[in-house]
Amino acid sequence: MFYRLSADATAAVHLAFVVYVVLGGFLAWRWPRTIWLHLLAFAWGFGTILIGYDCPLTDVENWARRRAGQAGLPPSGFIDHYLTGVIYPEQALNLVRALVAVCVLVSWIGYLRRRRGAAVNPWRSVREPR
Repeated sequence: MFYRLSADATAAVHLAFVVYVVLGGFLAWRWPRTIWLHLLAFAWGFGTILIGYDCPLTDVENWARRRAGQAGLPPSGFIDHYLTGVIYPEQALNLVRALVAVCVLVSWIGYLRRRRGAAVNPWRSVREPR
């Protein structure tokens, strides 16, 4: 029971990480110092796709699932197992990747514009809506 719960909790943390990689730049609009955490998360997430290195969360989930007597994730990993073919069709993978890249770029551009606006007008707080 413990290992099954550990595997499920790891999958939930993994999903939260993927969501943060996609949307974390928007959080930096509100909390500017978090941009560095988002850049690191994005670099790691992008690297697992581009370079293909293993994610430690996948390793932890596989370990816990095997200890619970279950099959681990396939070699293709978390996204292919839980998202591709479940949340979006497999044929749309490249489109989804492009949309994720656009979303991240928009968040970074918005972050930079908000930061630059605060530098131009020192009397306006970054937190104030425009």
